[in-house]
Amino acid sequence: MTFVVVESCIKCKTTECVEVCPVEAFKEGPNFLVIDPDECIDCAICVPECPVDAIFADDEVPEDQQDFIEINEILSEKWPVIDSVKERPSDYEEWKEIKDKRQYIEEYLD
Repeated sequence: MTFVVVESCIKCKTTECVEVCPVEAFKEGPNFLVIDPDECIDCAICVPECPVDAIFADDEVPEDQQDFIEINEILSEKWPVIDSVKERPSDYEEWKEIKDKRQYIEEYLD
C-alpha cells in the first residue's frame, strides 16, 4: 500500500504534508503535489496534515479519483522532491472548494 494525492490538491498545493514525511516521498509540480509510490513507507503521518483532504491510502481512493493512482506514479518520476513547507498559493481560498480540477494540472516542461 502507498498513499496518493488526489484532485483536491490541484491549485491548492498546501505543503504542510511534506514537512512531516520521514522519507521525502512528496514530489512538487507547479500547482500540485504527488507521492512517489516507491518512496512512500505507508506511515499515514501526512494524511491529517492536509487541509483539503487530498491524501488517501491507495486502497481507499474514491472511485471517481482512481486515475490519480497512475497520475501520482507518472508525475513522481518527473517532478523534484519537496521536503519543506512553502507559502500557500495566493489564490488558495478560491480554489479549495472547487471540484473537477484535473484539467488544471500543470507539468514542468523539460
